[in-house]
Amino acid sequence: MTVTDVVQDAEALTLTVTAEFTAAVERVWQIWADPRLLERWWGPPSYPATVVEHDLRPGGRVSYYMTGPEGEKYPGWWEVTAVDAPRSLDFQDGFADDGGTPDPNMPVTTTHVEIVDAGNGSSRMTLVSKSGSLEAMQKLLDMGMVEGFTTAVAQIDDLLPA
Repeated sequence: MTVTDVVQDAEALTLTVTAEFTAAVERVWQIWADPRLLERWWGPPSYPATVVEHDLRPGGRVSYYMTGPEGEKYPGWWEVTAVDAPRSLDFQDGFADDGGTPDPNMPVTTTHVEIVDAGNGSSRMTLVSKSGSLEAMQKLLDMGMVEGFTTAVAQIDDLLPA
């Protein structure tokens, strides 16, 4: 089923992506908990991710890079702030330099993920990405955040059992 709704809210500084999957909550959680599965969908299809570090607990860090079509690398990081497996995950998400150090010139978002039982063996996953300012949000939108998120999430169906 995949992406069912995308809402940009400039007043709240949020981008919300909702998706539904024909899989149990626990199975959908695995796309976050397993770094090899995360690599297969975190990032648009033409910018696959490679997870370097994956510590999915409060205070933990996830570091990764996306590789572009010409081989260029775009490092990123998460700082995990809350985990309620298999139902929710909160993290700060940002860009990094080649050494993995957060890039102070790029926006940082706060992301909340919630996975709920949608009935009949299905789950609904909602990702809410909140920017620190309207300017930061606009910069991310100009970089293709909506398309990037929706095409990334659309890859999840292939990772879940039919």
